[in-house]
Amino acid sequence: MGVYEKNGHWYFEIMIRKKRYCRAIPEATNKKEAEKYVTVFKADLLRGRLDLAENIGQKSFVEIADMYIKYAETNLCASDTAIRIAKRFKELWKNKTIADITPKVIENYKENRQKTAFAKRYIEGKEVVKYISPATINRELAALSKMFSLAIANGYARENPLKEVKKLRVTNKLERHLSIDEEKRMLQVCDDDFSFSKLPLAEQEKLRNKHNGEHAYLKPILIMALNTGMRKSEILNMTWDCVNFETNEISALNTKNGKKNTIPMSSKLRQTLMKMYQVRNNNKYVFTNPYTGTKYNDIKKCFKTVCQLAGVKNLRFHDLRHTGATRMVAAGVPLPVVQQILNHASIQTTMRYAHTMREQEISAVEALANFNV
Repeated sequence: MGVYEKNGHWYFEIMIRKKRYCRAIPEATNKKEAEKYVTVFKADLLRGRLDLAENIGQKSFVEIADMYIKYAETNLCASDTAIRIAKRFKELWKNKTIADITPKVIENYKENRQKTAFAKRYIEGKEVVKYISPATINRELAALSKMFSLAIANGYARENPLKEVKKLRVTNKLERHLSIDEEKRMLQVCDDDFSFSKLPLAEQEKLRNKHNGEHAYLKPILIMALNTGMRKSEILNMTWDCVNFETNEISALNTKNGKKNTIPMSSKLRQTLMKMYQVRNNNKYVFTNPYTGTKYNDIKKCFKTVCQLAGVKNLRFHDLRHTGATRMVAAGVPLPVVQQILNHASIQTTMRYAHTMREQEISAVEALANFNV
């Protein structure tokens, strides 16, 4: 125990009245200054002048997790994910105090989380295991960091242990774009039309009887995603008061950056929403689950099944957003306009779709090179 230097910063660790104190010393630039700080700290602590020194960090972790949950409900658009993460940490560290959550404890969490399998399946007789991704773990650590920031702001902690914890390296996945033919097949499946499969008519009839319209509700969701580039959460949270048939616009309120986004309706989307509006009854949400009478919490299972029946592989719902963006750029829509529609905070985010235009330019100059005079 004593003072020590780490990564250019000074820290101390001492034991007083059978209680351990670990602190950073941001004011210290050398060992002598650090030792002087510790002397003053010990004196103030023993004289009772250090405000709540003996209680700092002694609140239960559950309390700051609950504080974060209330914060998320009030301030975060994607509060469901944040709350789920907070509840995970609550269960894991329900018997710990704030002071117990050290960088080492968090590093152990990272290590164990990377070894956590969330899905297993057999492909050609071999077991394939999927593990929690680095990106997911980084999101969990970001939520945990915010919990400690709230604890510090309320005087329950002095330091954020996440400052000493590095994020995991994330390998960006290649973007998947839906082809026109794949889109047609998915929409056909939603209509129980399996004529594209080239199966015998009797087999097609069996499929129609088996599914019997159970995927029909996904069709307008797919149309909206491909005609607006909106995120899944924005679509599922959309209410009818966000649809304006007079101005021919729809508004996304539950956006990722918290800013309202107004998008013009294409003729196809308008026609789709108009049909739904005429039979909406008293439903508040545009896409309402007939069994619960409220919005869909998720459509993952249905989306996966439709993809399988349509023979569409390796497609995530978010790829529909990439598809819409790529199609706009390919059609010659200026990037600032694409940025506005996708509600990107920075044009740099939109620039990644410029590769489509670049491919067209390459094809154009190759056409010139191969032109026969």
